[in-house]
Amino acid sequence: MWSRRSMLRLAGTATGAVFAARRYGIEEVAYATAAVEGRSPEDVAADETYWREIQFAFTLDRSLINLNNGNQCPSPTVVHEACKRYMDSSNQAPVYHRGLIERNIETARRRLAGEFGADPEEIAITRNASESLQIAQNGLDLKPGDEIITTEQDYGRMLTTWDQRARRDHIKITRLDFPCPTTQADLLQRFERAITRQTKVLHFCHITNQSGQLFPVRDLSLMARPRGITTIVDGAHALAHFPFKLRDLEMDYYGVSLHKWLLAPLGTGLLYVRKDRIASTWPLQAAPERNDTDIRKFEEIGTSPAATKAAINEAIAFQQAIGLERKAARLRYLTLRWANELKKNPRIKLHSSLEPGQTWGLAVVSIDGIDSNKLVPYLWDKYRIVITTVGHENTKDPSLTYRGLRVTPNIYTPLEEIDTFVEAKQNVLKSGLPS
Repeated sequence: MWSRRSMLRLAGTATGAVFAARRYGIEEVAYATAAVEGRSPEDVAADETYWREIQFAFTLDRSLINLNNGNQCPSPTVVHEACKRYMDSSNQAPVYHRGLIERNIETARRRLAGEFGADPEEIAITRNASESLQIAQNGLDLKPGDEIITTEQDYGRMLTTWDQRARRDHIKITRLDFPCPTTQADLLQRFERAITRQTKVLHFCHITNQSGQLFPVRDLSLMARPRGITTIVDGAHALAHFPFKLRDLEMDYYGVSLHKWLLAPLGTGLLYVRKDRIASTWPLQAAPERNDTDIRKFEEIGTSPAATKAAINEAIAFQQAIGLERKAARLRYLTLRWANELKKNPRIKLHSSLEPGQTWGLAVVSIDGIDSNKLVPYLWDKYRIVITTVGHENTKDPSLTYRGLRVTPNIYTPLEEIDTFVEAKQNVLKSGLPS
């Protein structure tokens, strides 16, 4: 817990009033980061003084414990205020000011491309991962009998999209299942064994929202391309979560919600399309023929808010002020803190790998003999912990059926909240759930 003395010491002032008025923006975060330069990300991950400084950059409801950041993350105050500022500007004379902001969206495109390793002409700014992925799913020319291979752990909306195409175009959908956790070699083999002459698309997550399982995106893409198979990757839980470059993954399409791990405003997403695939991909909404080779054709949705897109720039700057390597290390540090403590009990089942390079800020846990669905209201009522359940049922192979709590802290999560979650789970292990 914070004491008045510790608050004043970090604030660098003699009065609480000055501390209360202190604003934490990108400059303050960059200044705090400069003090830890030269130290490894793993070392900084355990530096509570540094991460308390980062926590000051957010306006949060500390009366509850948010461990469901995998749904949507609160933006840093500087990002939220930028979005409001752009909205206020637009509202003065929308037909004029909104147009000015829209022309500056190109800055966000260039910065996204630079931060995540792509050509700006391969980056479309969308509203979320679902829209991004549906552009790819519905934009491909497919004929009756063509096969799509995906998994049971892909996002429900994306599976629904393929099911609709199956009804409309009479294509075949094959869903693979796998144990959680498993290895990347196992996943690669499962896809390779499933490929037939009719296979046209492999659609899979970079990290699944159902278990946090990491997929071998590059290996799957390089395996698929010589066979003439298209790869579509759901990156909603990967981009801005841990370091990698889009161009290195070799896939054809990659869809993201930026309001998750980048901490951008709600209603912002990204679609990466390999340059040689742009012309042959139909946009969701019609674009003129002259734009066939232009990535911007995928942004043709009519009149829409420009403010949210403009504020992506502040979200990128905020991430850069911390450094993605430090951010990823902190997320892993928080996950290992609760997971290593809980797994000491033999009734704890982890459905996510804790191996290095496999898990950062998303992991799934269950307790043998305890219904995870009933744990959610219990944790809320008694501890004010916000969390969700994930998992799925496999009627053909019950060993692949599971359900657990998806735990997703973020860089603004203090250790006290992680420890409260551990305490709550240990109490359930000891006494069970109240009847």
